[in-house]
Amino acid sequence: MKDIFIDNNVAKNFATPIDKHYKDLIAWINEFDQDLVENNPHLISNYAQLIVSQKLLKEYLSSSYNSSKINAIPMIINRLTREGRLKKISKTEIDCFISDNFSKTVKRNLKSNVEDHCHIVVVLLSVRKLCLTYDKNLSIDLTNFPGHTVSVKKRPEELIYR
Repeated sequence: MKDIFIDNNVAKNFATPIDKHYKDLIAWINEFDQDLVENNPHLISNYAQLIVSQKLLKEYLSSSYNSSKINAIPMIINRLTREGRLKKISKTEIDCFISDNFSKTVKRNLKSNVEDHCHIVVVLLSVRKLCLTYDKNLSIDLTNFPGHTVSVKKRPEELIYR
């Protein structure tokens, strides 16, 4: 499975990318062969999947709600949903992970905002544990979360996502 977490601070700029590396990332996300997957459903794992939570979806939509450009994150979300490539982590899954893994010590050492703690869980529950974000504190928390190895980068060319 080729899943990836893209923070809203990165995704909000997808509508009109000028950077080649962001164009390449968006092209990779958009790449999909519907006919091939219909005939061979197991091949869906060969294509990009965006891993999200309800909170992240709200962030995406609130930052880009009026953009109808083909590469705007709401349009990408719509397309991935129809194609079965949007992997949503439920509130129950997030709450269970937090109760099992966020000890007092872990909570005390977190640098990110409490609102971003669900993003930590979403990344940690993903298969590949890949994250694109500009948020320094979220990056620190993901990189240092006990028992997990996460790849967090600011730029797509620094992240091996293909």
